[in-house]
Amino acid sequence: MVNLKYSTNYLLHDLSSQQLDQLKKKAVEAKNHSYSPYSKFRVGCCILTKDNLFVDGANVENASYGGAICAERTAAVKAVTSGQKDWLAIAISGDRIDDCTSPCGICRQFIREFASLDMPVIMLNSDGSQAVLKSFGDLLPMSFGPGSF
Repeated sequence: MVNLKYSTNYLLHDLSSQQLDQLKKKAVEAKNHSYSPYSKFRVGCCILTKDNLFVDGANVENASYGGAICAERTAAVKAVTSGQKDWLAIAISGDRIDDCTSPCGICRQFIREFASLDMPVIMLNSDGSQAVLKSFGDLLPMSFGPGSF
C-alpha cells in the first residue's frame, strides 16, 4: 500500500489500479538506467500514454553540466518521438527514501507542451512506498504552453 501524501485522489479516476501500480513500478525501476557519476542522484520517470504505453526514462549527466538531461525529459522525448503525444499520467522517482522527487523547473515547462493541466503527477520516494500526487496545473500554475498565445 502506497501512502499518498497531499493526495487529490480524483486525479486518478482515469487510471486503473493496475496502470497505477505499473506506472510507479516502472518509474522506480527506470533509475537503474541512470548515468549520474557527478551528482550521484539517480532519477527515473515513466509516462503513461493514452494508448496505454509506458515510456520510461532516466537522468543522463555530462561532464559539461549543462549538457545533462533529466529523467522526465528523457521519457518525454522518447514518448514524442515514438508518436505518443497524448499522456494520461507521469511518475517520477529519485534516490531519497524519506522524500519524494518532483520535476525541476525546466522539466515542468517541457512537460507542459504535452500535458493537460489536470494530468496526474505522481512523485515517489526511492522505493515507491511514499507518493505525493498533484495535478500538473498545481505544479506549474499560470503556465505558458500551447494555446497561450
